[in-house]
Amino acid sequence: MPRRLPPLKALRTFEAAARHLSFTRAAEELNVTQAAISHQVKALEEHLGVNLFRRLNRALLLTDEGQALLAPVGEALDLMAAAAERLRTEDAGGALTVSTLDSIAAGWLVPRLRRFRARHPEIDVRVTTTDQLVDFAREDVDMAIRYGSGGWPGVTAVRLMTEELFPVCSPALLENGPPLDAPSDLCHHTLLHDEMREDWPMWLMAAGATEVDATRGPRFSHSHLVIQAAIAGEGVVLGRSALVADDLAAGRLIRPFAIALPAEFAYYVVFPPAGAGRPKVRAFTAWLLEEAGQG
Repeated sequence: MPRRLPPLKALRTFEAAARHLSFTRAAEELNVTQAAISHQVKALEEHLGVNLFRRLNRALLLTDEGQALLAPVGEALDLMAAAAERLRTEDAGGALTVSTLDSIAAGWLVPRLRRFRARHPEIDVRVTTTDQLVDFAREDVDMAIRYGSGGWPGVTAVRLMTEELFPVCSPALLENGPPLDAPSDLCHHTLLHDEMREDWPMWLMAAGATEVDATRGPRFSHSHLVIQAAIAGEGVVLGRSALVADDLAAGRLIRPFAIALPAEFAYYVVFPPAGAGRPKVRAFTAWLLEEAGQG
């Protein structure tokens, strides 16, 4: 059978008034008027069919019924407060499952996670990768990093970073092979193709090197694979700035030309609207934005 409970607001008001034996002090604690306290107590008395207080000229006393009600109500409120605090504490730490693409996980996120762990050792980040949009209602995922135009229905999306596209290759490729002094020199090199983003024709057109055959060369289904092929000296890839930044900084790749294409899409941090208030989600989102701002 359903529980026939008095209104929680009235119980909370009664407990404060009974603990202080003062409507005035209860009003100060709950940040309401004294009239509101009196109204809630009266509503509770009518609901229970008993008087809870004896009102004297200069004093407020509990009736026997009020005294009998105070202890269990106080204990119940303490239990609810403790349970809520446990939930807040647990959600500030523990596991945080993040879904994203293989490329951004391997090329950008995972190499940086040690900095997040150092700042938030209480949060255990679990990274899952998929090419599909995660369904937060059906999957055990807290948040995601998506690549696209934004505006996905039913989720909150915060822009993380944009990117540019430009050729990159291994330093060894130029040491041991033909030079890359001008974009037209790409005709003497193997072009590596990222099937996720096929933009060689656009870049070659922007660089004025339309004589280079943009269709030749091996193809890779994932961005991190084609980047690894470039690092291994297999050819020149049209690198995505977010994914090759660390390899450029470490000298594993070089950028022979300054010409870059702005990407049509951007990376977004995505989570259900209810997740905006969760401490773990807020902490990871803030850290991601900080890392993206640092390049």
